[in-house]
Amino acid sequence: MKNIVLIGMPGAGKSTIGIVLAKRVGFKFVDSDLVIQEKEGKLLHEIISEVGNDGFIEVENRINASLDCNESVIATGGSVIYGEDAMRHLKEIGTVIYLKLSYEEINKRLANLKDRGVVLKENQTLKDLYNERTVLYERYTDITFECDGKSIEQIVTDLSDLLTTLQN
Repeated sequence: MKNIVLIGMPGAGKSTIGIVLAKRVGFKFVDSDLVIQEKEGKLLHEIISEVGNDGFIEVENRINASLDCNESVIATGGSVIYGEDAMRHLKEIGTVIYLKLSYEEINKRLANLKDRGVVLKENQTLKDLYNERTVLYERYTDITFECDGKSIEQIVTDLSDLLTTLQN
């Protein structure tokens, strides 16, 4: 297996699940948001403040499209699905898994969207964002994994079992 790429809404647990899953399957862990911050020398919300949503999406697309890793669990930013180059590249280098949560669960988990560096259009609500992105996550995913009502440990166990089955 090449890489495992986690996509999903902010607050879906991509980074947390990614770290534990990487340990479980013996892969490295890559957080693409941290790669962006490192390459740009700024926090995500600072990049968004400076170049706007569209500029941030261009930066995110460029950096994710150039990720070069193997046997890694890659946790992407929630807006990665706006970048066609990035998604094409990620699908080429790995299996894309959509960590799906209901809107209600996402709403419970998220506090301050701006501080998280979430790409929101002016006057866009979390519900609007959820509806817009869900279609894109489903378009790009290889595997949709339902996470509602499951603990991190249960998700990681189920995912590692699923990946083992796919390898055999």
